[in-house]
Amino acid sequence: MKQPNVREEALNIILRVDKDGGFSHLLVSNVIQKNSFDTRDANLLTELVYGTIEEKLTLDYYIRPFVKRPGKVEDWVMSLLRMSVFQYVYLDKIPMYAIINEAVTVAKSRGHKGISSFVNGVLRTMERKGLPDTASIADDIERLSVQTSTPKWLVERWTENYGYERTRRICEANKEKKPMTIRVNPQQVSTATMKEWLTDEGFLVESSSVIPNALQILEGNILKTDYVNLGYVTIQDISSMLAAQMLEVKPEMAVLDTCSAPGGKTGLLGENMHNTGVVHAYDLHVNKIRLVKEQANRLGLDNIQAKAMDARKLQEVYSAERFDRILVDAPCSGFGVIRSKPDIKYAKTKQQMARLPEIQLDILSHVAVLLHKGGKLVYCTCTMETAENEEVVKKFLDKHPEYTVDTTFLKEIEKFREQDVNITPFGLQIFPQSLQSDGFFISRLIRQSAE
Repeated sequence: MKQPNVREEALNIILRVDKDGGFSHLLVSNVIQKNSFDTRDANLLTELVYGTIEEKLTLDYYIRPFVKRPGKVEDWVMSLLRMSVFQYVYLDKIPMYAIINEAVTVAKSRGHKGISSFVNGVLRTMERKGLPDTASIADDIERLSVQTSTPKWLVERWTENYGYERTRRICEANKEKKPMTIRVNPQQVSTATMKEWLTDEGFLVESSSVIPNALQILEGNILKTDYVNLGYVTIQDISSMLAAQMLEVKPEMAVLDTCSAPGGKTGLLGENMHNTGVVHAYDLHVNKIRLVKEQANRLGLDNIQAKAMDARKLQEVYSAERFDRILVDAPCSGFGVIRSKPDIKYAKTKQQMARLPEIQLDILSHVAVLLHKGGKLVYCTCTMETAENEEVVKKFLDKHPEYTVDTTFLKEIEKFREQDVNITPFGLQIFPQSLQSDGFFISRLIRQSAE
């Protein structure tokens, strides 16, 4: 039986992500399991896939001088060249002769002799002449786009909204590895005890300055322990935790989580309610609701009821003023999680994003009547798009004068001002560099009590 070629398998994944929009992390995991790759090959596969996808625009800049008519080159050949140049530039332990030999082998396997000769020629010429210097790009926007492999239109958009220097910090932070954070389940174990256990097992752990029961893992692999499976901890980003924490749930409350999958925030709400009351968790897709239920079972929470339903139809299920708290973690462009999912920055287009604010406002408007007077609603997204964040909140408030931004919330978020965040009268914008976490927007609204 022919041994699986790691680079060919990596190329297949890259092509599927490019063409079908597949989830790279799921594809990588499936291929590793299917081929029973050992640790060394699994690590190489992972690095090749994520690196080639993440650095796509930079790699294209390096390749461009050596390919006269890139539009005539088949997609798989361009992806093979990108993957080869990625190894040349970023993986210094692999010599160029080995990179060229592997690329030619893959080219022969997938195509004809002319293609393998073309790939060989491009890479050998590149080695002989050297790569173009990105620092020579005169235009600031274009240079930042190429150096950080961020689509130019996104750099322009963020520069318009936040200024060039902040945009530079956003783009550079998106290339850095994000520290892993975990949320300790207080129903199972105290944060102090969990920190002690992990330290005793050789982990390097720090307490979070943002979330009381969160820990940042600087060294060690939590997935090699049983703590996640046992429900003692949940892997979750700090910004995501903060969004749910800001809802200020209390025991015995009735809480609505409108867009709950995969269930990270839902679980935090259930924990903060001490497994009392009810969190009514909804999501549009049945398969995603299964994930929410799995989270609840893993955490030992009986106060989460999860069902599949469009949040814009919940008035058909519940009477007005039914809930004490509502969380709207709205569907969004997702540009705040580029570090974890680099393919997002290429998959989204301006046209696709145009309808998102309309959907977000629609969800808010439909659930607004379900919150009782004096109740609180958190609106959040994992993006830095002002059109999906501040502008949506502003439009909602214009349409619903019974709602205001919670003044207590505005005072609470002042403590983050020194963390390179953006604070407006409509909410808190966290950037990837702010808390070493995902980019997130959070706003807490309150429905005014009857006078």
